[in-house]
Amino acid sequence: MTTTASKTPNRKWPAIVLVVVTVLLLIFVIRLLDRAPRTDDAYAYADTIDVVPEVNGRIVELAVHDNQAVKQGDLLFQVDPRPYQDALTRGKASLIALDRQIELTQRTVNAQQYNAQSVRAAVERTRAAATLAADTLHRTEPLLPQGYVSAEDVDRARTAHRAAQAELNAAQLQARQAAAAISGVDALVAQRAVVLAEISIAELNLEYSTVRAPFDGRVVALKTSTGQFASVLKPVFTLIDTRRWYVVANFRETELMGIQAGTPATVYLMSDTSQRFQGTVDSIGYGVAPEEGGFGLSGGLPRIQRTLNWVHVAQRFPVKIRVENANPELFRIGTSAVAVLHADRSNDGEHQ
Repeated sequence: MTTTASKTPNRKWPAIVLVVVTVLLLIFVIRLLDRAPRTDDAYAYADTIDVVPEVNGRIVELAVHDNQAVKQGDLLFQVDPRPYQDALTRGKASLIALDRQIELTQRTVNAQQYNAQSVRAAVERTRAAATLAADTLHRTEPLLPQGYVSAEDVDRARTAHRAAQAELNAAQLQARQAAAAISGVDALVAQRAVVLAEISIAELNLEYSTVRAPFDGRVVALKTSTGQFASVLKPVFTLIDTRRWYVVANFRETELMGIQAGTPATVYLMSDTSQRFQGTVDSIGYGVAPEEGGFGLSGGLPRIQRTLNWVHVAQRFPVKIRVENANPELFRIGTSAVAVLHADRSNDGEHQ
């Protein structure tokens, strides 16, 4: 009996030790998760643009194919440039013709100006003659009562004065007519500015007919070919900006304490879990569309599903992580990913 009683406590010790170890391990894991939040609710992301032509026309050259990698400045496609080249040629020809017209008109204007100057000189000449005739008349009239001049001399002086005044009036009228006849080239110069503007537009449209890659990227969603008519602002395909890759990870709101822009992170993709990539938090989402309650207006806010509907669980917010030295052959938009945040490293860096 003594032997049986002594064996019973010995059997309890392994169970007690197992429970203690489990509790300690659970506490360690919880603390580890608190210091390094982790989630597999994440995906790879990169910025994209819709490649659209800025001029209408038929695609005469398509230099890329779907899913092709391109470098900045590479030719993507060419819209038929002939209509825009013709418009440019026509504009330049109009400019040459207008310059010739301005030159000829300027010659006419110069002749009109010379004629006006000549008429003004004639006015001055007739004004001097009229002044002389008036002075002669004023000197002659006082001499008539004294008998030094005859009445005929006074009449001739009066006639000469009236004739000189009439010539002066006629010359002044001619001067006004000559001044009014000067046309100028202001209207043609203004028209020349319009033609220059048309030439600039034609040059810009001709440049727009050649579409090149604005940055290093990858062509996706290409569903057209040479001969397709391209319309302004209608996308031809999408271009992924492969210069910067991100992982958007949805973390529970209870895990965001101490997480901020610049917090270090480690990410890997489910397509190849052997490769680890370092990154930093670029930004943290400040709004998600609630699944229930509220005003029912989500706008452009992201929708993140909660895992349990019958209990109240923590809301998840998107954390945008910028990946350093991303493998361009491995990263694809939407690829499933796992993200681990290292808030303790950022805190250590701040203390140092």
